[in-house]
Amino acid sequence: MQLKNHAPSGALLASLLVAPQVASAFYLPGVAPTTYKPGEQVPLYVNSIRPVAAPDALLHSVVSYDYYQPHFQFCQPEGGPKSVGESLGSILFGDRIKTSPFELKMKQNETCKMLCPTTYKQGVAFYVNDKIRQGMSLNWLVDGLPAGQRIKDELTGTEFYNPGFLMGQVDGDDKAIFNNHYDILIEYHEVSGNPDQLRVVGVLVQPESKKYTKDIPKESTDICLSNFEPLELKEDGETKVQFTYSVYWIPSQTAWATRWDKYLHVFDPKIHWFSLINSAVIVVFLTLTVMSVLVRALRKDIARYNRLDQINLDDLSGTSALEDGVQEDSGWKLVHGDVFRTPSYPMLLSVFLGNGAQLFVMTGFTIAFALLGFLSPSNRGSLGTIILFLYTILGFVGGYTSARIYKSMGGEKWKMNIILTPVLVPGIVFGTFFLLNLFLWAKESSGAVPFTTMLVIILIWFVISVPLSVTGSWLGFRATAIEPPVRTNQIPRQIPPVTTYLKPVPSMLLVGILPFGAIFVELYFIMSSIWFNKIYYMFGFLFLCYGLMILTCATVTILMVYFLLCAENYNWQWRAFLAAGASAGYIFVNAMIYWASKLSLSSFTGSVLYIGYSALISFLFFILTGSIGFFSSWWFVRKIYSSIKID
Repeated sequence: MQLKNHAPSGALLASLLVAPQVASAFYLPGVAPTTYKPGEQVPLYVNSIRPVAAPDALLHSVVSYDYYQPHFQFCQPEGGPKSVGESLGSILFGDRIKTSPFELKMKQNETCKMLCPTTYKQGVAFYVNDKIRQGMSLNWLVDGLPAGQRIKDELTGTEFYNPGFLMGQVDGDDKAIFNNHYDILIEYHEVSGNPDQLRVVGVLVQPESKKYTKDIPKESTDICLSNFEPLELKEDGETKVQFTYSVYWIPSQTAWATRWDKYLHVFDPKIHWFSLINSAVIVVFLTLTVMSVLVRALRKDIARYNRLDQINLDDLSGTSALEDGVQEDSGWKLVHGDVFRTPSYPMLLSVFLGNGAQLFVMTGFTIAFALLGFLSPSNRGSLGTIILFLYTILGFVGGYTSARIYKSMGGEKWKMNIILTPVLVPGIVFGTFFLLNLFLWAKESSGAVPFTTMLVIILIWFVISVPLSVTGSWLGFRATAIEPPVRTNQIPRQIPPVTTYLKPVPSMLLVGILPFGAIFVELYFIMSSIWFNKIYYMFGFLFLCYGLMILTCATVTILMVYFLLCAENYNWQWRAFLAAGASAGYIFVNAMIYWASKLSLSSFTGSVLYIGYSALISFLFFILTGSIGFFSSWWFVRKIYSSIKID
């Protein structure tokens, strides 16, 4: 995340929200710069091999692989590759960073350096060619920067660096061409003009395919500069391959603090801005309309109800007429004796709400940290790490909220509530994650989370999160119960039939589409970031969309509950939760449309992974938005029933 460092104090908030890409930027606490002297070794690390696709092309795979998987037969450093320390979030997101045989020395150009020769046999060649057709790309890291390729956005004419470079390409005859030579272009910057203090500010790789016709002597320094035929791996025989690379150091005026700017690019930014502003205007207009309707209607209702209570009871005819008028106008007061009746399955609802509150606070803190630059792309895996950390320590919030809600509903199985709150929803998430991870293990994917990491997650869950949740539940049950503003009748009131739009399914469809509309545009960019391995950094837009979603979710759910109570239906608790949570259904449908329009997955495993992770994200969004809808409706119902006089 990048922030403007020359914005005036009065426009600081605006620059934080709407200026995620600027020419001058700085990073808050993250990775300190590394300074090299001329001739000093600059390590080049290799990361997982991942699928990529051009902006207008289809993605053919979502499975990543280890760089040194035996099938690829890439050259290894002496003594074998060694793993580089990674954060927990980096491991969960599929990073597998290891050492490489490439030798890079600061400011020293190298031409046609030899790597290992290897021979691709029939079965291996078929495997590699298949990965080339799937658009697999190599991912290298130099001083924390991803090695990429320079791409020009035809729409805006701007150039940017796209992380990763293709393992090969497919020619016009559908033949797979294998890249075995790499021109490594490294941009460096002198600190304060000091030639002995140099920093890496950009990395480009230009891969080429060269079919060397004879063995190349190691002392050769210009053989790779000649023109060679493209190299094809024979699927019906053996193919000898010689790997080579060249290194070129290029001086640059780019400062270290702004070196990520060239990697951060948004295709078609005008459409992005137009869609976001359009959504914001619609959402704000809708919110103001809903608020004005509710305030006017409720003020009128409350005034009439309170006036009814003051009428002389001797004037029976007048009272009867006024009551008829009130009942025709609105019937929400008629259910005052049932509106706070315990809903069905209070245990499940309270557990969902506790986890929803936990997700709500976690999401807010995560976006706030990202907005302030703590989750900059230079901190690999920082997003996953902070999400896991926040969700763990916020178990206290989940336990406390669940206990208070369950106690207010008159629940008596407090021990079961204490157990289910930190176990049910996280258990569903972890179980689904573990099941999908089995498919990655079966495919020998580098994206498969190691078993030891799984044990670490379980340990964090039960040693930190569960005790915090239990502590929160214990304090919640010890606190005074939240008393309703009106008494609940012993005998439930009969619920009359409701109109079509207030029935469960139609109301869910109507309410759920509005929060989804508030985040639809940003959701597209997030999906592209996840599945197309792009860097997501527009947290200012995400902050705005999150606020619009909360506002929309709360207002439309309150409106639905108001109409439901006017129809004398007092079962609002689950209806509010499910109606607001229905936006998750639209997210899942959108993911399926994205699957059909942007992806062309060639394997069953890829399809299972995509559908499984989409369902998992939708489930968490269901818990989040459902909780927002419930708590806003709960506040609304308590507010209106505490504002009238009840005999």
